[in-house]
Amino acid sequence: MRLSDQVAEKLLSLIQARNIAPGGRLPAERGLAQSLGVSRTALREAIQKLSSHGILISRVGAGTFLTADAHQWPQESMSPLAALMQHDPQYRYDVLETRCALETSTASYAAQRATDADKAKIQRCFDQMVDYQQRGNAELSAHADAQFHLAIAEASHNLVLLQVMRGLFDLMLSTVAQNRRIMVIQDSPSSHDKLTHQHQALMQSILDGDADQARAVIGQHLDYIRATLVKMDEDAARRDRAARLPSPTPP
Repeated sequence: MRLSDQVAEKLLSLIQARNIAPGGRLPAERGLAQSLGVSRTALREAIQKLSSHGILISRVGAGTFLTADAHQWPQESMSPLAALMQHDPQYRYDVLETRCALETSTASYAAQRATDADKAKIQRCFDQMVDYQQRGNAELSAHADAQFHLAIAEASHNLVLLQVMRGLFDLMLSTVAQNRRIMVIQDSPSSHDKLTHQHQALMQSILDGDADQARAVIGQHLDYIRATLVKMDEDAARRDRAARLPSPTPP
């Protein structure tokens, strides 16, 4: 189990032990880190993980609050899929198909229903993604990428779709990071620019309230990722076949 998962479980146990009810404010970060015996960096990662699943919410200047029953933490729900991903990277195509099925809907609904606060959050996630990308921080850029898509799901105001997306968050984050790494290293750095333009077009369609455009753009975005990965897999297989050819016998 990853450190962030371990700290998240410790944090939830502490929340339950102190009987913090939904809507209640968590203790200050410094005190929490001391109580759990972890660094503040590890604590922040755990809070971010729980926030991505809708369990916690952090408000600037106000603190971190419990938004749902701590027993709702779904840390085991995607573990079988995560194991499959580790042993067979081809499952990333199943993840892409699932994302396409979900996100064409969440993007469309977000364009119709997003509030000003929703739009501000989507914009903020996009800006963070670009900022981390420009700094060359691939890990944080991938995390902001996944948060961007989750913010769109939140703006759909469809609680069922949102919970499914939250359940998929860790799996989606791992594939986003993997896809970005493969596309940039094996394709070209221009892939980052293409992805940024696609994300920007998606965000703009939601800000404009254009549901049809939002649905089209997310579909094109995921199709581009899939087509690029397929081409790379085919190129790798071709190189592998060529490497197995016997060397020509010298005259």
